[in-house]
Amino acid sequence: MSTSAEATLWKLIKGQQIDGLKFRRQHSVGPYILDFYCPQFRLGIELDGEVHSTTEAMDYADNRARFLVNEKNIWVIRFENRVVFENPTRIVEEIREVVKKRRENPTTSPYGYSSFPKEENGDTTDF
Repeated sequence: MSTSAEATLWKLIKGQQIDGLKFRRQHSVGPYILDFYCPQFRLGIELDGEVHSTTEAMDYADNRARFLVNEKNIWVIRFENRVVFENPTRIVEEIREVVKKRRENPTTSPYGYSSFPKEENGDTTDF
């Protein structure tokens, strides 16, 4: 079952609306499920609600991010649910920015591009 933020973001990214990128919803990777996944650039997108702000949830997200990057070479960008409603253009811009970095050097570790932990503007990039 998806949240209203997930449904809203899906409307923005489905059907290759962002530069022809194809995304999947609720994509399984090992023991984890990504909210959205672009296989062409090994890019995951996660949306976080209030429940994700606990220490336990942040630790889980950190472990998941490390697994995805170290074991699967998947970069994950994260946004708070509110950003989907308040600034959807920012999400599209960040997706484009990360895809550009992947195109430029797909094998480079994304650690240099991390804004994890969360920034004040509500969006983050996991490793």
